[in-house]
Amino acid sequence: MISIIKMPTEINSSFISGTSKAPPIIKSEFNSEATNKFSENGVDLEGMDNWVDLENLNIDDQDKAFQSITSAIRNELINDKYCISIGGDHSITYPIISAYGKIFPKINIVHFDAHPDLYENFDDNPFSHASPFARIMENDLARSLTQIGIRTMNDHQQHQAIRYDVNVITMAQFSNDLKLKFVDPVYISIDLDGLDPAYAPGVSHPEPGGLSTREVIDIISNIDGKVIGADIVEYNPDKDINNITAITAAKLLKEVMGKILK
Repeated sequence: MISIIKMPTEINSSFISGTSKAPPIIKSEFNSEATNKFSENGVDLEGMDNWVDLENLNIDDQDKAFQSITSAIRNELINDKYCISIGGDHSITYPIISAYGKIFPKINIVHFDAHPDLYENFDDNPFSHASPFARIMENDLARSLTQIGIRTMNDHQQHQAIRYDVNVITMAQFSNDLKLKFVDPVYISIDLDGLDPAYAPGVSHPEPGGLSTREVIDIISNIDGKVIGADIVEYNPDKDINNITAITAAKLLKEVMGKILK
């Protein structure tokens, strides 16, 4: 069973706001009559009763946002439901993995992004959307972290990547024959700016030279291992063009669901 959880928060975003508006727009495109609910691996999501669409997570008190997120995820996991979370900014991944780590202590993270998000303390905020993977790795919440699509690595984050033994696959190193194999469970984190802006213009921090939608789908479909959860984050409707990015996010949601349920 999968629980789809919408997390409309952007308290830890930097410079540009808008990601809190994302979840209902992505779900609207997911439910659009312009497409069907078959994933590419043949799973008919329309005809299945093993996923549930939850209401927006109530994050009225932003000071307690992380606690609310961790509690919500943990509640679903203890009821035998894997979670796919729709952000919102990328800071939500830390409290999500905090919940997952209690139940899956040997989880592997596959992270799509233009940015490593490994800052020790970005803009005087250690919980920034530029820092979730530093918090995850320093707290030993993941067995491994594989980052794909990185193209903004700086000296500090390079040091952090070495410190935490992160497997960084930059765009300069990327190859279409990439296949990932894991013995322990896998969690997927998709920052939509990992895609090239041609495929996902609706992000707060676009970085040219990124992945295509096809490449991301192929990597996910070729993961050799049990996928047990995911998040799709950093969609900014204020920056989108004709809902292209929302449609792309909905497509990725469908493919991740198919991967989990197949």
